[in-house]
Amino acid sequence: MKKTAWTGRIKNQMQEVGTYKPAFDAAIITLAGILEQRDAAFDDYVASGGNPCFEHVGDRGARNIKKNPRLQVWMDLNTQALAYWRDMGLTPAGLKKLNEAAMKEQKKGSALEEALRGFGDGA
Repeated sequence: MKKTAWTGRIKNQMQEVGTYKPAFDAAIITLAGILEQRDAAFDDYVASGGNPCFEHVGDRGARNIKKNPRLQVWMDLNTQALAYWRDMGLTPAGLKKLNEAAMKEQKKGSALEEALRGFGDGA
């Protein structure tokens, strides 16, 4: 998927969970770029045969099994994307963290509000 398509999809997902604000657009664009690169890396990995490991022959003839660098790039981009998703509230843990923070902010009131609440309790 292209960066512009990812941008729209991320905004829609954030709006669905109630975490979207226009101030997050720069982070959304960054995440969209990471996801576009991740998709390209995965396509390259599959086109190369999709083998997670390969046999590497060293300069002295030693044969070693190594992780496919294309797979490593794809995994690194996935890790970066997951961090952004979490920060934007697009994972269960990230959404829970954002909602708890929002609830704490809503509970706080001004000193006058707190004093008026005290009178309503019969204190």
